[in-house]
Amino acid sequence: MKYVAYYRVSTKKQGRSGLGLEAQQKMVKDFVVNNGGDIVAEYTEIESGKHDDRPQLMEAMKHASLVGGKLLVGKLDRLSRDLHFITSLQKSHVDFVVSDLPGCDSFTINIYGSLAQREREMISARTKAGLAAAKARGVKLGTNNLKPELVKEASAKGVKIRQQNADDFAAKVSPTIEALMARGTSLRGVASELESLGVKTARGGNTWTATAVKNVLKREI
Repeated sequence: MKYVAYYRVSTKKQGRSGLGLEAQQKMVKDFVVNNGGDIVAEYTEIESGKHDDRPQLMEAMKHASLVGGKLLVGKLDRLSRDLHFITSLQKSHVDFVVSDLPGCDSFTINIYGSLAQREREMISARTKAGLAAAKARGVKLGTNNLKPELVKEASAKGVKIRQQNADDFAAKVSPTIEALMARGTSLRGVASELESLGVKTARGGNTWTATAVKNVLKREI
């Protein structure tokens, strides 16, 4: 079986929760070791679990579909904390596997999905209560309170992850582009061919340009 791994971390440090990136990677790796199969691709996203409009998740699901594999996540709430979103994936026949819930059927997935959604609501309530208490103590809220070095470090990490995602995308698409170029197709012609083949851009769009094709090739040099 081919698996496409998907990892999600929020913009806040998650070391104490045990749901950091390394923990998720270990869960996925252990699952594959115990159940067999191969991880053919990995996608990482930095986004809150309350947001379901996630480009990397969409790309991971598409990739799994293209290779006839399954989407693999460490824990269900890494996929989403929204029960409606989880059930909509099931109804649309998106084949996914949860490392710590192997063999779950639709009934049990719905139960765990409900728990994940409840946890999201509780996190939101605790966050609001904490902010209200801090404000009452006279604490000035906002990112301006963060130490400059921490802001710089977080920004650098975000840039690194975006660059890695761009490199991964280039590695996936460049063989098709190079094959078209070998036939003497121009950059604009390659862009048109990619659109005809239904290949998504790095941002998940449908429109390719000669510049976008050129940028992909640059990353492969």
